[in-house]
Amino acid sequence: MNTHRLKTWLDQFQAIVDGKKRHEFRQNDRDFKVGDELCLQEYDQVNRAYTGREIWVHVSYIGHPGEFGIPGGYCVMSIQPKDGCSR
Repeated sequence: MNTHRLKTWLDQFQAIVDGKKRHEFRQNDRDFKVGDELCLQEYDQVNRAYTGREIWVHVSYIGHPGEFGIPGGYCVMSIQPKDGCSR
């Protein structure tokens, strides 16, 4: 299991906090694995600055390139927020 800190845009971050978004589509430049923990850090792309909010999630499933149209070098991760881990 590894821990990854990832920049997450405002609308995507809020959708995760609200429980509406339970996946991450990412370039797989970090060799993500089931069981990894992600610290998703809210980032304001207009002001080019982190907001200070973050949420920790657990990776429960990974779709790999070639599956369901996922392009090479990318993955889709199913994520589950960890209890009490948003600020």
